[in-house]
Amino acid sequence: MSIRNWEGLQIPVAGTFALDKAHTRVGFVAKHMMVSKVRGHFGEFEGTIVIGENPLDTSVEAAIKTASIETGAADRDGHLKSDDFLSADKFPEITFRSTRVASHSGDEFTLVGDLTIRDVTKQVTLKVEFGGANTNPWGQELFGFTAVTEIDREEFGLTWNQALETGGVLVGKKIKIEIEGEAVRQA
Repeated sequence: MSIRNWEGLQIPVAGTFALDKAHTRVGFVAKHMMVSKVRGHFGEFEGTIVIGENPLDTSVEAAIKTASIETGAADRDGHLKSDDFLSADKFPEITFRSTRVASHSGDEFTLVGDLTIRDVTKQVTLKVEFGGANTNPWGQELFGFTAVTEIDREEFGLTWNQALETGGVLVGKKIKIEIEGEAVRQA
């Protein structure tokens, strides 16, 4: 396995890695009715992580198919794909492109980048936890990670909502994005 010791971490040597779709979950959490949380994920996505010679020069690019949204309720999924929310027909992808690794402490990194939803691009900050590097039984080098951020959906044009008789709204403004992943060496 091509790993190196960097500031106490065993990390892969520089190279290009692709998200392993079988071992990656691109998920989200939204507040519902002001009292509970709805969880969902996207089933179709791709991503590339280029680890630099200096690990702080690492870059990430990802694309998520909006029509692949799943929350476990077909009617809700249809509504989320509609013009009220993601407008999947007009905007088939959500994209992320990192701009820099802002900081790190131990196995935790702060990754800054541009998130685009419905053709609206905003800078977001992801807290990334490096999970370790290994080789799978088929000889492929990989590493694991967790990345989390929170966005205000209304900043991306996702403004649909419904007032509740008891006060508050049906859907919360804040959306937590949670990615659990593995990436496999390509080059």
